[in-house]
Amino acid sequence: MSSEKASGNGDPGPVLISNTELTACVADLGNRITADYRGRAPLLVGVLKGAFMFMADLARAIDLPVEFDFMAVSSYGSSTRTSGVVRIVKDLDLDLAGRDVILVEDIIDSGLTLNYLRKNLTARNPASLEVCALLVRKGRQYEDLDLRYVGFEIPPEFVVGYGLDVGERYRQLPHVCQYQSSKNN
Repeated sequence: MSSEKASGNGDPGPVLISNTELTACVADLGNRITADYRGRAPLLVGVLKGAFMFMADLARAIDLPVEFDFMAVSSYGSSTRTSGVVRIVKDLDLDLAGRDVILVEDIIDSGLTLNYLRKNLTARNPASLEVCALLVRKGRQYEDLDLRYVGFEIPPEFVVGYGLDVGERYRQLPHVCQYQSSKNN
């Protein structure tokens, strides 16, 4: 992983994962999904807002017909620490019954949000449900999350960029930075 400094809107901290590393990882994940779902048209369910950049790039890297839908959930608010309470802010528009669903997550922290979403989506009777997470924070999960597609394991630090934010800032960065601030920590 890269150690260069970020540029753009303020100084979000050192670059943890460069754009080049992200591009290679997304291409690899797209190839794996293409191979695993050959002959099928998976439905990508993106978790807003953080996963939108990753999901757009991932969809272009999958050589299959794919459909999209989005959910918005909240467990952070504007803080850098989870509240422990997950709530759906925007639900899906499409019916999942009988569909091959891939839940696209920007980052997995404790697994609380993921476990909530899995239960919620499984209750909608998809043919299959897998998870594709760009980032997993090491050592923060309370149980094995059985993730099929993972981009990077990262230290248990707060990160921004490539869709991830703090207070709605830094989503536009083309790389992932280790956020450094004396506020909100």
